[in-house]
Amino acid sequence: MNLLRDTELIYGRLLRIAEPHLVERYNKALKAFGLPQTKLASFDIDRTGFSPQVAEELGDMNYLDPNGINRRFIVLTPAQIDLPTVHTAFSNTSQLMYEFYARNARAIDALTIKDVIYGEIEDSVAKVDDIEDLLSIEQVEFRVLSAEDVTGKAAELAQLADRLRKEPDAWRDDAMLERMVELASVTGDIRENRLVPDQVVFRHNAYWTSHFGGLYVFVDAGSTTVICDPSAPGFRRSRPWQVSYLSIEDAAAVYRFLEQTGRIDLPRASWIERSGYLDHRADMAIEALVHEADPDRDPGLMDPVWRQTWMHRHADLVARDGTWPFLAQAKRQAAATGRIDMDEVPAARRMLLVRAKPDHPDAWLVNSLISEFVPFDFVSRYVFNKPAFYADYATYSDGWRAHIVETLRTVYLSDKPGLRSRLYGLTD
Repeated sequence: MNLLRDTELIYGRLLRIAEPHLVERYNKALKAFGLPQTKLASFDIDRTGFSPQVAEELGDMNYLDPNGINRRFIVLTPAQIDLPTVHTAFSNTSQLMYEFYARNARAIDALTIKDVIYGEIEDSVAKVDDIEDLLSIEQVEFRVLSAEDVTGKAAELAQLADRLRKEPDAWRDDAMLERMVELASVTGDIRENRLVPDQVVFRHNAYWTSHFGGLYVFVDAGSTTVICDPSAPGFRRSRPWQVSYLSIEDAAAVYRFLEQTGRIDLPRASWIERSGYLDHRADMAIEALVHEADPDRDPGLMDPVWRQTWMHRHADLVARDGTWPFLAQAKRQAAATGRIDMDEVPAARRMLLVRAKPDHPDAWLVNSLISEFVPFDFVSRYVFNKPAFYADYATYSDGWRAHIVETLRTVYLSDKPGLRSRLYGLTD
């Protein structure tokens, strides 16, 4: 993974923590979690406070995610809101953390001046043994603590101030006044500083989780759909009267669900031609075919002219695989008729032609699901489905890894919003 790290394709855009007082605060949070304190003088953190360097030092990638549930967090600065989340068992952890930061900005700004905020994103289960455990999670609550108990001291100070206002002789209580001064030295003026987060409960909606080899949950009005390996414990047995279960191996059923619930853009010339989506898929398919046929081939030589020559020389192989000819025909049909008749498309190839509807709330999750059926498109896998991308990457040769990294560096890292907008219609 060193090449990915060097090009910031893994653990990129993290926040460097090097100030001694912040390292000390981080260690206070680790100690509160019952974990060994870090001996590192500096390290990087993501939105949740996870640090790849601390994880490596502790020998535990899940030190903030025990059992893959009730995720822990460490907040040193409100600036963490703009960071990515690089290691989590649930795809919506990052969004939940963002909402926590955004809804409690004043409290977080004030608290992190003097203290570290830490805690857990608590839900209704402590361990996931089957699908029912996941489905029982309808909302989560942020249990918020601080090393110096600033929130608790602020609450105590507010109580004493209220007593001072309401009890005529309270101002004669020297011990109480001394305590108020002591508390104020920690909390500051609580009339100006909001020190207690006031929104800590959030809905737990559609998501992907790493449990059971990867599982998708989609929530619609009055129904829930689970998509995963049918060997997952509880598949078709947990709440069958209100939950639909789809095998991730059943491309036809998954496509039908996405189409019927309005989550995908069907292939229309209006966006197909403008985006270059089918051209992108076709290039990815040929590159994968070249690599499969000749793993020792230098990928750096695979420019468009070389690829075209290779296709002519290996026409039988290209025809036998069928992906490129299928995409070329689909592109011609879209240009000629303005659309592609999906009823005429084999179920196994439908995912090649669709993308998530850009304005749907589940767009990123849907694009991740689509990438499960198009594994050769490593660009889409990297953008939307990093766990799958990293698992694929671990199996590649050094030469193929170098090619993938260079491709992602030039076509994606150079202009992330531009590529997401052009290919997938996304504006954020």
